Amino acid sequence: MAGRGSRLRPHSLTVPKPLIPVAGQPIVHRLVKDIAKVLKQPVEEIAFVLGDPAWFGDDVVSSLQDLAKSLGAKASIYRQDQPLGTGHAIMSAEPSLSGPAVIAYADTLIRAEFDLDPTADSVIWTKQVDNPEAYGVVKLNDNGDIVELVEKPETFVSDQAVIGIYYFKDVAVLKGKLQEILDENIMNGGEYQINDGIKRMMAEGRIFKTGTVDEWMDCGNKAITIETNQRMLGFLKADGEEQLVASSAKLENSNIIEPCFIGENVVLKNATVGPYVSIGNHSVIENSTVKNSLIQTNTTIKNANLDNAMVGNHVKYDGNFTSISIGDYSVLE
Repeated sequence: MAGRGSRLRPHSLTVPKPLIPVAGQPIVHRLVKDIAKVLKQPVEEIAFVLGDPAWFGDDVVSSLQDLAKSLGAKASIYRQDQPLGTGHAIMSAEPSLSGPAVIAYADTLIRAEFDLDPTADSVIWTKQVDNPEAYGVVKLNDNGDIVELVEKPETFVSDQAVIGIYYFKDVAVLKGKLQEILDENIMNGGEYQINDGIKRMMAEGRIFKTGTVDEWMDCGNKAITIETNQRMLGFLKADGEEQLVASSAKLENSNIIEPCFIGENVVLKNATVGPYVSIGNHSVIENSTVKNSLIQTNTTIKNANLDNAMVGNHVKYDGNFTSISIGDYSVLE
């Protein structure tokens, strides 16, 4: 499921949040690939629930179709006509809700390696956290089954936080419960929630287990997205599975301090880049130092010293500026 992302302005006003690149790939692309890797089985269909076509247009649809095709899967595109919650978003994909399925929110990234419990009707993916009172957590019985979902508990329930990724052995069961929620108009916070459907499944005695991820990285705002970019670059450098510096990148009197992602046809001239920098295709960095930053495509940075910066597409930034044109929600600090 993909949302526009109000916490990530101005970037999510021009690029939908799930398509903002982290370490050179859109968030949703990395998430889907990582889930497929954890499942260790072929994926037949990937259903994407998108919002307003004004934000998620034909170019977005095309990129998601290409993503599904790269994994040998069919892409199904659905629209959520109103932002009425997670349960409502899932039901927007009602024709695809049958058989085994994973449901995920597209603004988070993971690193995980575990086997799905074959005895479970559902697996809720969790991460151990130090401050469970700030999250929704799972309550477990003595058998390790999830028996309750508790939102921001004031007293200790468990340290396993729900990260927004779920596996259902037969997602049609969840569909039936969510349809009941919609028919009965049961809302929390003015929205139809997946948790209400899950609670009805638990009440019927369905078995829920945890799948614990090693890393959980949010992309909810600028600072956290930059931190996630840093962590992901570190993981990818250690894995050694992806080429992080494109062979078409051109360096002139410049230095790259790894780990960095440098896209196709990037030009670095009299620049020091890194560590922990991602630069999108066809961007130019000149007479500048950039570290801990995320720069998207077709952007030119000159005479700048950037740290913890997030710069969008088709931007021209000169640190010696005397004339400036900045749109809504832009920030210069």
